[in-house]
Amino acid sequence: MEVSYLLCQELPSESNLTSLLALLGDIFSNQSAAEIQAELTYQISRTGLQTILALNDGRVIGCKLGYERKPGQYYSWLGGVHPNFRSHGIASELMRRQHDWCRQQGYQTIRTQTYNQWRGMLMLNLRHGFDITGTVQGKHGLTIVLEKRL
Repeated sequence: MEVSYLLCQELPSESNLTSLLALLGDIFSNQSAAEIQAELTYQISRTGLQTILALNDGRVIGCKLGYERKPGQYYSWLGGVHPNFRSHGIASELMRRQHDWCRQQGYQTIRTQTYNQWRGMLMLNLRHGFDITGTVQGKHGLTIVLEKRL
């Protein structure tokens, strides 16, 4: 399987955006594509957005999206890999590329949040050096807050 990676400031081109929305809809099945696109548009208007895509045969099969939370701190917001392409190291490579980009931009820390139901993402974050720094009550239950020093 051949995977290529694409870094985008803001959102990707129309064809990749359509594929990205389909992927996010598959991963986060509790939201419609329109709701996801509205969240992306809102986030771009607030803080800008940086996107890394994993592509296979022109289709987005993985992604990592984030933004500056505050000076020196980056927030890794959304990410995932299509279920048919998991266990090939794609999520780790997306994370590695995001962290490298953050270091180049001068960020000192990366923060992310996840839910217990996303155990694969929780374990991935822990394997890549994140520490659990707390929990907060989120809209879908208890949210686990993680942070990593770069």
